[in-house]
Amino acid sequence: MKLILSRKGFDSSAGGCPSPVFSDGSFYALPIPDKRSRVTYQELNYQGINIGELVADLTGNPRRATHYAHLDPDLIHHVYPRHSDWRPLLGQSGSAQGHLRKQEVGVGDVFMFFGLFRPVEKSGEHWRFIKSAPAFHALWGWLQIGQIHKVDQLAEDELSWARYHPHFHGQTDASNTLYLASETLHLDGLDTGFPGAGAFRHMHNHYRLTAPGAMSPTRWRLPSFFYPNSSGFTLSFHSNPARWSKAGEYCHLMSASRGQEFVLETSAYPEVIPWLNELLRQ
Repeated sequence: MKLILSRKGFDSSAGGCPSPVFSDGSFYALPIPDKRSRVTYQELNYQGINIGELVADLTGNPRRATHYAHLDPDLIHHVYPRHSDWRPLLGQSGSAQGHLRKQEVGVGDVFMFFGLFRPVEKSGEHWRFIKSAPAFHALWGWLQIGQIHKVDQLAEDELSWARYHPHFHGQTDASNTLYLASETLHLDGLDTGFPGAGAFRHMHNHYRLTAPGAMSPTRWRLPSFFYPNSSGFTLSFHSNPARWSKAGEYCHLMSASRGQEFVLETSAYPEVIPWLNELLRQ
């Protein structure tokens, strides 16, 4: 099984700000803007919060509420009206899909999505970032691959329930690919009892990637078993030994600022499997 650490959601370049962590510890990964999409921010709702109003407040641009959102990966059922056949899915294309193909990512492999987050608060009727709280990278959801479809090869009546998805609109790349979630999550051949895809509900220290006190969100602290070993495999985009350092039960990594999909072969790092189980049980 391969683990893919997949960068998704708002950040300083895509969207212009971090995604919010609310006062009760819940959080939402804001989908990036996409003019080709058919879904607007104001059509999205998370736990009673209108995402259009939230994005307008956090970006300081009232017009952003009516802009179009790249709702991908789409993991949370209640944020948008659904067809009864809906299931969580992810689209990928271009160089990122090329990297997944080169790494031979396939059915059964697991995406763990991460993004940039920062605590927010209400000021009157509006949302704002807490000035004293820095932004950080954190894991926010998962998807185990159940099916893979090349969009250009789908018949017109196939996956009719998914036609709202942005990868059906304006994509001209022949590598345009959809990853549909498995029904349940299996790790190391065992049924975990968890669904094949979902989003974490509350921020937890276990989900944080950025090291405590780090000056940059890209300075990560990971469990020590992520440190490159003699297997010949390492986290893709991170083969340079200068990126890594050991720190007791942890290792530190200067994560790559470019690239969306970082792939690790878990057969060479078997400790990843119980780590994933623990993340899901938090």
